[in-house]
Amino acid sequence: MVLNDYREEADSILKPVAMKFKWVDPDVLSWIAFFSAVAAGICFFFARDPMLIILGAVFIILNSFFDALDGRVAKLTGKASVRGDFLDHTLDRYADIFIIGGIAFGPLSRLSLGFLALLGILMTSYMGTQAQAVGVKRNYGGVAGRADRLVLLILVPILHVLLLYLGYEHILLLGIEFTTFELLMIWFAAAGNLTALHRGVASWKALSS
Repeated sequence: MVLNDYREEADSILKPVAMKFKWVDPDVLSWIAFFSAVAAGICFFFARDPMLIILGAVFIILNSFFDALDGRVAKLTGKASVRGDFLDHTLDRYADIFIIGGIAFGPLSRLSLGFLALLGILMTSYMGTQAQAVGVKRNYGGVAGRADRLVLLILVPILHVLLLYLGYEHILLLGIEFTTFELLMIWFAAAGNLTALHRGVASWKALSS
């Protein structure tokens, strides 16, 4: 699943929505996206009630929506700037930390798996923006882009709650019990670091040429 391949299609869908938000400063939308991520992380941290898990997914949806909207509004209103881009990417990284931190430090996952997942996510993002920083076109490649991660962070909480209602608190894999969130953390760790490696190699080759 590489949703970045559908970036242009998403932009065409977002454009009429962004028109209705032209009166809102894009930086404000970036902050709304960030605080939605913080709220999601808090919900996951206290997620002993299944409804908090679902609420966390709702806040992820809000984070995804406003995070996609701020850039589109900035372009429509002529307010796109390096400063705004810097703020957006900074808040995105903190958003990742709050979301994964909420999962890792709460009851949904082992801390060690959450740490590895966060490592993979942050390195994926770093490799993408670092390519741009050294003069290479920004790299969105790989299987663990932010859009892909957010979709999984919406679907997995719903699946987790559904399995809880069916009486499955854990999933047995290779003789070890995992929660659905722990399996997600493993995916983020593996796919994130592979994506970071993929982006790093691509940037290295571009710099060599």
